[in-house]
Amino acid sequence: MLETSEYHFLKDPLNLPVFDFEIKNVEGKLNIFDTLRKKFLILTPEEWVRQHIVRYLILHKQYPKSLFALERGLKYNQIQKRFDILILDRAGQPFLLVECKAPDIRLSQHTAEQIAVYNKTLGARFLAISNGKTHLCLSFDEPTGTYCQLRDFPDF
Repeated sequence: MLETSEYHFLKDPLNLPVFDFEIKNVEGKLNIFDTLRKKFLILTPEEWVRQHIVRYLILHKQYPKSLFALERGLKYNQIQKRFDILILDRAGQPFLLVECKAPDIRLSQHTAEQIAVYNKTLGARFLAISNGKTHLCLSFDEPTGTYCQLRDFPDF
């Protein structure tokens, strides 16, 4: 039996298009099918946002599925970290790094610093942070070494 309060985030609309996801109950837990990894994953609030962002980038921004990397490890100062979404450009270089948060997590300076630290290792031209309701998209300006805010996720 599902504890519906655990899945309250499913009823709270995100600031993204509505998508049709394959969701099933596995041993009392909801699972969502990840079309990139081709498997069911436990449906957490953060996974709900990640799946929406992935679909949005593929279906609305024309990002090629083959250039996505999801939840992979990286090392920064000898510490193992994990990024949420990395999209490579056609030359195989980091293009867009996305950090996903649960819808009830407020985006903050700490969140921005977290993704900027990851990007010191990866070197993506664009960064995005999203809780599904608010999206902060940034472009790295190499000459000044600073980030400039964008209005939307960058086109591929």
